[in-house]
Amino acid sequence: MDSIFTKIINKEIPAYIIEENNEFIAFLDVFPLAKGHTLVIPKKQVDYIFDLDEDTYARLWQFTKRISTKVESVIDCKRIGIAVIGLEVPHAHIHLVPINNVEDINFSRPKLKLEEIEFSEIHQLILNA
Repeated sequence: MDSIFTKIINKEIPAYIIEENNEFIAFLDVFPLAKGHTLVIPKKQVDYIFDLDEDTYARLWQFTKRISTKVESVIDCKRIGIAVIGLEVPHAHIHLVPINNVEDINFSRPKLKLEEIEFSEIHQLILNA
């Protein structure tokens, strides 16, 4: 069964896509911990990140680094926190969360409720980076 992420990849549901190539896609998390919270995923649906083959795994992190640089260049933060949890959606994904302290990446915190205009503004900032 296709994950919600596969539906985003297939353009069956909309997303604020930051960048994509033939293997990977990055888009804004619609339930963010912080403005600019981004998800980076392989286009091939694999549940567990450590089940990716070695080359794909390495290229995923290279792609992720490029995306984190873009996000960090336009979002006010001390750095980009990284989390790979992998329980909520059965599709490997990396969370890139702009943080200023360790509490900013606590996934038990309430998520931000952003308006569409805020998502669009953040999306455009990152696209222009």
